[in-house]
Amino acid sequence: MSFTTRPELSGTFGMTASTHWIATAVGMSVLERGGNAFDAAVAMGFALHVCEPHLNGPLGDMPAMIWPAGEAAPTMICGQAPAPAGATIAHYKGEGLDLIPGSGLLATVIPGALDAWLLMLRDHGSWPLAEVLAPAIHYARHGVPLLPRIAGEIDGLAAFFREEWPTSAAVWLPGGHAPEAGALFRNPDLADTWERLCREVEGTRGREVQIDAARDQIAQGFIAQKIDDWMREACVMDASGHRHRGVLTGQDLADWRASYEPCLSTNHAGWDVFKGGFWSQGPVQLQVLNMLAGDDIAALDPLGPDFVHLVTEALKLAFADREAQYGDSDDIPADTLLSAAYAAERRAQIGAIASPDLRPGHIPGYEGRAQAALERMHWLANRKAHTGPGVGEPTMGHLKRPGDTVHIDTVDRWGNMVSATPSGGWLQSSPVVPGLGMPLNSRAQMFWLTEGLPTSLKPGRRPRTTLSPSFARAPDGTRLAYGTPGGDQQDQWQSVFILHVIHHGMNLQQAIDAPLFHTDHLQASFDPRAFSPAHLLAEPAFPEATLQGLCDRGHRLTVAAPWSAGRLTAVSHRPDGMMRAAATPRLMQAYAAGR
Repeated sequence: MSFTTRPELSGTFGMTASTHWIATAVGMSVLERGGNAFDAAVAMGFALHVCEPHLNGPLGDMPAMIWPAGEAAPTMICGQAPAPAGATIAHYKGEGLDLIPGSGLLATVIPGALDAWLLMLRDHGSWPLAEVLAPAIHYARHGVPLLPRIAGEIDGLAAFFREEWPTSAAVWLPGGHAPEAGALFRNPDLADTWERLCREVEGTRGREVQIDAARDQIAQGFIAQKIDDWMREACVMDASGHRHRGVLTGQDLADWRASYEPCLSTNHAGWDVFKGGFWSQGPVQLQVLNMLAGDDIAALDPLGPDFVHLVTEALKLAFADREAQYGDSDDIPADTLLSAAYAAERRAQIGAIASPDLRPGHIPGYEGRAQAALERMHWLANRKAHTGPGVGEPTMGHLKRPGDTVHIDTVDRWGNMVSATPSGGWLQSSPVVPGLGMPLNSRAQMFWLTEGLPTSLKPGRRPRTTLSPSFARAPDGTRLAYGTPGGDQQDQWQSVFILHVIHHGMNLQQAIDAPLFHTDHLQASFDPRAFSPAHLLAEPAFPEATLQGLCDRGHRLTVAAPWSAGRLTAVSHRPDGMMRAAATPRLMQAYAAGR
C-alpha cells in the first residue's frame, strides 16, 4: 500500500469527519454518548460556527444530504434560502449597481442554515436542543484556540472594522485589538444568543415541539427581531466601495422555512452518485461522470497528463452549462443535461488541446441562454471590477484570501449518514448583527442583475449556490458521504476524488491525498465573477513530465503551493457494518475520528 498522510480509519461504531478537529471531536463525543449521526452533525455544525467563523456562520447557508438507515436513496435538506421580497433588479439598479457586491447588506439572502439544522434535528435526531448546543455554547463562552488564518483575516480588516463596521469590531477585536494566532478567542454575544434560545423554549414539553419553538424564535422571535431592527437602521460600506442599506426584513424570515427535496443522481461504472438540484452546482459532477462514462479511466495513470486533461476539459464543458442553464427555475432542461445522448455529444467536443473558449452546449429551445452566457463573459471582461472589502468567496489561500467554507460527514452504528456543506455568514463579508454575535450571509452575489435568466435576481428565488455535498453507492451497497469547501472548486475536487475511488482502486485517504487540480476556466460564482480562459491549477506533487505535458496541451498552468488544493473529507458504510473515514491534511486542521 502506498504511503498516506494519515490512516484510513475503520471500525463498526461510528465515524465523524470535518474541516476542524474540534468539530470532529464534538461529533464523536455525541456518538459515544448515544446520539445518532444527525445529532452529531448538528452539534458539529454549531461548533464550526465558533471554530471557523471566517468560513461559516449561523446566519449563512447549509444544504445537507441525509441518508437514514434503510432508505433507498438520500434526501436533500435545503438550507439555501431565497432572496428577500425587496430584492428586485429594479431596486439594485436604482442603487447604481450593475453587479451585486460581494459583501455588505445588499449581498444578503434570507438566512437558511439555522432552520435547516433544526429541521434535521427535529425529524431525524434524538437529542434535545440544549444538549446539541452545549458544545458550541462552551466554546463561544470559554474560547477556542484561534487559527492563524482567522487571526490574519481579522488583523487585515481591523482598521475597516473600526471605521466602517463597528458592530464587527466589538466581536472580532476584543479589547480593541486583533487577537493573536493560538490565543483563546471568545464570542460571548453568540454564547448569550444560544443560551437565551434554550431558555425561551425550555418550558415547552416534548423534544420535537421544543425544537419547533426554537425555529419560531429564529423566524419570528428575538433573533428575527434583532435582525429586523438592525436592517431598518444599518447603512454600511460594501464591496462596491459605497454604503448601502439592505432589503432583508423580519417578514422575510417569518415567511421561510427549510425544506426537503429529492436528490438527482446518475449511474457511473455501476456506482450511483447523488447530488443536489440545479439550484446548486451539484449536477456539474453528474455531467462530468456522464461524459466520461465510455472512457477507460482505470487505464489512465491518475498522475498522468491524459487523465488530468480529460477531466479538466469535461469540467470546463459542464461549468459552461452551469453558467447558461442552471438556476432556481422551473424551466431547466434537466432531462437533456443529464441524458446519455447529451453527454456523448459533449464528450465529442473534447480534443487533444485545451479549449480557450466558454462553450455552453446546444440545447434546442434554450439557445438564447447560451448566447447570454457568452455576452456576460465579454461584458465582465471589459467591466471595472469592484475592489472593496469582502470581494469573492474567501476561498483557498493560494487563490484569494485565506478561508473558504466547511464540510461535515458522519455515520453512526445504525447506518445513518450525513453529508453537509455549511457556509456563508463569514466574518469578513458582512457586519455582525448587534447583540447576536453573528453576521449575515452574502450569497446574493451569485445572482445576475439581468432579466430573464435562471439566475436573475428575483424575490423568492434561491441563488445558484456552489455548496455541494455528495453521496455515492457502490455496486456492493457501500454508501459513501463526501465533500469539500472551495466555491467553484467543490465539484472539481470531488470529481477527481470519486474517479480515483471508482476507477483507480484508491481507499478514501489515498484518494484525498492524491494530487489535486482544478480550473478557473468558468464564470466565477463570486464577485467579481472573473473568467480565466484555459486556466489550470495543479499541485506540485504531479510529476514534472505531467506538468509539462499539460502545458504542451495548451493549458495555462499554475503550479500551486504544496498541499494547498482542496479540503476533502469522507466517511463510508458497508452493508456488513464496516465503516471508514478520512480527512485531508491540507491546511492542517481537518480531521476524521472513529472506532
